[in-house]
Amino acid sequence: MQPKDQALEVWGEFACFTNPVMKVERFSYPVITPSAARGIYDAIYCKPQEFRWQVTKIEVLKPPNYIALRRNEVKDKAPSDRTIAAWMAGREPPEPIWADGDRDLLGTDMKGRTQRQTMALKDVKYRLHAEIRPWPGFEDQLQGFENQFRRRAEHGKCVHQPYLGCREFPAYFKLVHVDAPQAQPVATYSGDLGFMLYDVFDLSRPGTSEDEPSISLFDAKVTNGVLTVPPYDSDAVKKGMRRED
Repeated sequence: MQPKDQALEVWGEFACFTNPVMKVERFSYPVITPSAARGIYDAIYCKPQEFRWQVTKIEVLKPPNYIALRRNEVKDKAPSDRTIAAWMAGREPPEPIWADGDRDLLGTDMKGRTQRQTMALKDVKYRLHAEIRPWPGFEDQLQGFENQFRRRAEHGKCVHQPYLGCREFPAYFKLVHVDAPQAQPVATYSGDLGFMLYDVFDLSRPGTSEDEPSISLFDAKVTNGVLTVPPYDSDAVKKGMRRED
C-alpha cells in the first residue's frame, strides 16, 4: 500500500526558521523548513517507534515579509524527560530555570537570559504536504495511521501546540480536503534559497530522546510559490553535517 498525501494549511502571526549559519543572531529562512514542517505534523500525531513523517512539498500562500524583533532567551536548557517526570511525581524537588534575579536568588550576578536580535517573518501561511513512512514491521498499519492522523487534524487535536520555528510563535492548522477549493501558491515568488536546513535528526531509523543532533541540508529552490522537498534517503540531501558552535 502506497502512502497517501496528508495536507495541512498552516498559518500564524509570526515565524522564525533560523538559518544555522547565523551563529549569534537569529535570521529566518524566507520559507518554512522541512524540519519545522515535520514538527507540526509530529505535534498533531506521531509514533516515533512505528513511523516517521516525510515532508514532500511546501506551498507558499503568502509572500515572505520580514520583521525585526528583540527577544529574551534563557541560557539554560530544560532538563531530561526523566528529571521532569521525577518532579511531576514528587520524587525530587523541582528546580526552576531563572531568567532573571538578584544574587540571593541566582547565587551570581550573571543573568539567566540573553537578548538576541531576530529577523523573523510575519503573517505567514503555507500548505504543507507529507506522507507517513512506517518503519519495518509496521507497514500493514499504514492505513490506520493515516486515518488516525486525519481524525485528529480534522478536530484540531494535537499533543502540544504546533509552532512556527520558535515556541512563542504558535501555528494554527486545518486539514486540507481534496475536493474543497484551495488557495493558489504565490505564483510571483520564485528563487534559489541555497542550502536549507532539512532536519536536525537522523531520519533513517527510529529516534530516541538520547540521540545526538545530525544536521542535513538540501539545495532549496522555490518555483512559482512551491518548494519541492526531496526524500530524506535521496542523494539530494546532504547528511551527517556537524554544527560548529
